[in-house]
Amino acid sequence: MPNFPITDTHLHLWDPQKFNYDWIKDIEPLNRSFHLSNYNQHCQSVDVGAMVFVQCDCGDDQGVDEARWIAALAEEDPRIKGIVAFAPIEKEAELKPYLEQLIRIPLVKGIRRLLHVVEDRDFCLQLSFISGVQLLADFGLSFDICARHDQLGSVIQMVEQCPQVNFMLDHIGGSPDLIVNDHRESWRGQIQRLADFENVYCKVSGMVTMADLDNWTAADLTPYVNDVIDAFGWHRVAYGGDWPVSTLAAEYPQWVEALDQIINSATEVQKRQIYQQNAANFYRLDW
Repeated sequence: MPNFPITDTHLHLWDPQKFNYDWIKDIEPLNRSFHLSNYNQHCQSVDVGAMVFVQCDCGDDQGVDEARWIAALAEEDPRIKGIVAFAPIEKEAELKPYLEQLIRIPLVKGIRRLLHVVEDRDFCLQLSFISGVQLLADFGLSFDICARHDQLGSVIQMVEQCPQVNFMLDHIGGSPDLIVNDHRESWRGQIQRLADFENVYCKVSGMVTMADLDNWTAADLTPYVNDVIDAFGWHRVAYGGDWPVSTLAAEYPQWVEALDQIINSATEVQKRQIYQQNAANFYRLDW
């Protein structure tokens, strides 16, 4: 377990009484509220010193209100240092006024528009999507990429056209079956290509739910973590908890312990990069 407070770059909180989340309705363990009090209980022995909230795919018309809700929670718990909010990236007429609302919320550091839920592998290559991502640079906002590994070829082309935008690749760019069905070879080549862009970081998160939910081990995850670090280097990889989705496969400390075991031979500086410093650098977190 890290002997210093860590930064969780991928925290979800949701309340179905406040917002509409269609995607959790068929996932019984997740179809309820998950609040900060629940998160604090689940962290147990893990010392989380800072968090970045990531949008939870509520209704598109609720994205600004979701960000405002989290900003209000941050007044109660100042460990919430950043928000990655939803924005309708591909909707040219709506996007600029939407972003103008979001940047009035100081904790908003970046945008996420989910790709993995879209069947079309080339969805992010629409001209309107590309121009929307490019616009983020004018607002000083980053973009979190949440895509399936079969979409990474298109993601690479998108990134190539947006050199002024900083990107964070969520969940190592994997699909839910990445590890359990061992798609490592095809995935690894795309990861190496993405890492060639210095404006792309990678989040080690969501991995336990890509493996065998009931029987995963740290050994199952190790080759993928090592591939990510080999590709991006210690200075562009950041830890994420992906709570509460991660509860489908692990208790919070189990994931931290697994990652700590995998990077056990790293130096103290390297561990602090993954667990703290890279998050602060990418999301421009105030301490």
